[in-house]
Amino acid sequence: MSTLTQVDPYKPLALRTNQRVKLSTDAPFTPTYIQASLTQSGDPQGIYTSRVKNRHIVLENPARASNVLKEHDAKKGRRKSEKKKRKIVALGRRPTDAKGLWKLENGAQKFDLFLPLHQLWMGYMSELLGLPPSSSVPVAEAMPNASSMHPKLVKADFHGSLLTVRQSKNPCLVGLSGIVIHETENAFKVITRKDQLKLIPKQNSIFTLAVPLYSTLLQTQFEPVEAVSSALSGQYSGTVLDAPHIAFDLYGNQFCFRSADRAGRKFKAKETIEL
Repeated sequence: MSTLTQVDPYKPLALRTNQRVKLSTDAPFTPTYIQASLTQSGDPQGIYTSRVKNRHIVLENPARASNVLKEHDAKKGRRKSEKKKRKIVALGRRPTDAKGLWKLENGAQKFDLFLPLHQLWMGYMSELLGLPPSSSVPVAEAMPNASSMHPKLVKADFHGSLLTVRQSKNPCLVGLSGIVIHETENAFKVITRKDQLKLIPKQNSIFTLAVPLYSTLLQTQFEPVEAVSSALSGQYSGTVLDAPHIAFDLYGNQFCFRSADRAGRKFKAKETIEL
């Protein structure tokens, strides 16, 4: 049994007196209140026993969300997820040009600065083509099969390679040679031996690609980090033209693809007439 104090709020403060209301288990509050509220029913006690007694009842009645509101929330969630995906994907040409991501700093247009990149590319070619070491196979036997090299070369990454313009409709480009530092869909950006940055279009140009004849990788087993550091430290100095190499003709008109697109593209052998 509990005792509550009830105060009449309509009486003046000086005339208010404490009144005690006694609640007991003989007349509990819940059944008494519910049966008193069911004034239009003929059997309030029966309704309480069948619908309320010993049951969990939610006193609040939350509003049900309509189907239109649910569809609106679902579309809003999909838009947010698509917006996040757009932020994760690689930047296009216009955002990169606006932010200047492919612009070299002042003093960075030097051929010697990109020689380690070229030497790493030579090691990449040695591993991709499975080239033999120089001390084990003579030159006549070291020449690999061209038909097996072509499918790998057309899908290879040319960043760091040494390209030379052999033929072009623009006579000013003929003989231009340099290390590729950026490849786009329609052009190669190279750094020449004269420390000049040149943008060479692929259209109407034939390039000469030099690939080492022998492997430039070290014979001893190194961890990947040690192999990269050894290449950067100059274990193999010079370019691919300073050692025995194989020259391939690269037709720019048939090569107008990005590096990432070429990796998953199927090229078919077909005859062509250039220039």
